[in-house]
Amino acid sequence: MAQRVLISESGSKKASQVRVAVRLRPFMGQHDERGERPCVRGLDSQNLEIINWRNASETVKYRFDVFHGEQTTQQEVFLSSVKPILPHILRGQNASVFAYGPTGAGKTHTMLGSSEEPGMIPHAVQEVLNLVNGRDDEGWDYSIGMSYLEIYNEKVLDLLSPSSQDLPIREDKDKNILIPGLTHTTITSFLDFDRQFVQASLNRTTASTKLNERSSRSHAILLIKVVRTQHAPPHRQQTGKLYLVDLAGSEDNRRTGNQGIRLKESGAINLSLFTLSKVVDSLNSGISVRVPYRDSKLTRLLQDSLGGSAHSVMITNIAPEYKFYFDTFSALNFAAKSKLIVNKPFTCETVAVHPVKRAREEHETASAGAHARKKKQREEKKTEQDASSPSAHLHSLSEPSVMDRLIALEKQISCQDKDNMLKNVAQSRKEIQELKEKQKELERKALLLSRLTKEKSVSEETGIRSNTAPLQQKLAVTSKVNRKQAVVQPLQVTPLQPLNQQAIVRKQSVCVKVDKALSDHVELPDDKENMVGNWESRLDRCFLEQSKRKILQILNTGSLKELKGLQQIGDKKAKLILGWREINGIFSKLEDLAKVEGMTEKRLSSFMKANILSVIGK
Repeated sequence: MAQRVLISESGSKKASQVRVAVRLRPFMGQHDERGERPCVRGLDSQNLEIINWRNASETVKYRFDVFHGEQTTQQEVFLSSVKPILPHILRGQNASVFAYGPTGAGKTHTMLGSSEEPGMIPHAVQEVLNLVNGRDDEGWDYSIGMSYLEIYNEKVLDLLSPSSQDLPIREDKDKNILIPGLTHTTITSFLDFDRQFVQASLNRTTASTKLNERSSRSHAILLIKVVRTQHAPPHRQQTGKLYLVDLAGSEDNRRTGNQGIRLKESGAINLSLFTLSKVVDSLNSGISVRVPYRDSKLTRLLQDSLGGSAHSVMITNIAPEYKFYFDTFSALNFAAKSKLIVNKPFTCETVAVHPVKRAREEHETASAGAHARKKKQREEKKTEQDASSPSAHLHSLSEPSVMDRLIALEKQISCQDKDNMLKNVAQSRKEIQELKEKQKELERKALLLSRLTKEKSVSEETGIRSNTAPLQQKLAVTSKVNRKQAVVQPLQVTPLQPLNQQAIVRKQSVCVKVDKALSDHVELPDDKENMVGNWESRLDRCFLEQSKRKILQILNTGSLKELKGLQQIGDKKAKLILGWREINGIFSKLEDLAKVEGMTEKRLSSFMKANILSVIGK
């Protein structure tokens, strides 16, 4: 049975900047209507300018790899921006083309086009088929497959199989992004592709808004995979992927008039594009920081296109009307930042290694027992002596002793791997056993506490004073003169200590034992009212400040997952905190959290109490 080995040609990695092309949509209004003119115009094949909104008499200039004016055809855009990166697919490398821009700027037209003017997707697929059919490298077989999906409301949906549910995104040991369950179908001609693609495109979610009659409500990603297999040994196999991405446009709900489900869709779109912008900023920061690919399904799938191993081209679509001014200005700034991203494409291939049958049999014989190993060592020693003569070197490659030594080396390496694996397994089992013992200890203490609390209640009802308080009793607050039943307020304490290390506090008919380690940070309350209303005053000042600093650090530097780990912070509140932090910077003090939308004084107080007490229990 063949063994698959991954070979990464790290020595051949070359830096490749993301190519950025800007395409200006034709002016849709009347130039003489109220004197309205375009707010942006091209200067040449690479430069354009837009009016400065701070000073209408000035303009802001940009320079990109390519600028496509209003009269540029689909064929010209394809030839200058997309076609040059397609040959890399046949050499086992990845490529990516995605359209970016505000809603109504013409992204879907650029990627799909029409029957009269096909877009980048039909042109790219046709070119890949032509490259495969016109290949001149004999001894290789090619196969082409396709997958088509959309990201709708942060759900990955299979457009080739519309009945499927939300698909997961996974990453294998070689850092390749995978989607288990995604339909992958083989195509042999453009007619075959067109038949499946047109039907799948009808499954994509679209709707009408005030700015766009057919607005995309999801991000669509078409994956073309080319597998190149060698006939002769070692049967090398190279896989190249082409990502063709039609992004949904950012939306201003005040102008689109979105309500209900449309409002929810636009929120998901804007959030994913905001995360995409954060990814670009992180890649351009020049410092070693966490790139937030995992904060959105879109950026997770574009991980290879931005800062990864793909040859990437971004086609930024803009509109010239003044009502799109700020959307156009933001899109140009994003394109300028994306142009600075550097990818490192490389070729990954798998090689089939067929083990020698005789070597396998000798290896099994060698591992059968001590007798076989001793016999093998004698044969190796004898072979080494014979190999000292000059004539022996002529046949050394065919001698059994060479194979024996190779098998011994292979066995030594496998034994080392096995030892490491056994050590890891033993360590894991030890940790699991420790966790089980801790769990049993906690269950035993909880049961003991429950029994003693029950016995205490019975003794108080009968008027009998109990002098045998439990070893791990929580704080007990007795009633005042009205002789009401004693109220027990639970508080986390450290594990049990010996009897001579425990402090005893007597109050009326109740004897409470408190661990000294807890008494260093907590003062015993006199009554229930004081304990509830003045809980901060009973904590050690240094310990309280340390807990607040820890919570403040999570608020200022924590990711979405870390923020949701705080008490009383859900997904929505965590996103509001991230948005506030992106706009206003870090929180200077914990009380600044009240400035976040929906965080009232009462909720802030409850949040601080819950999280500080949570820190005490850790």
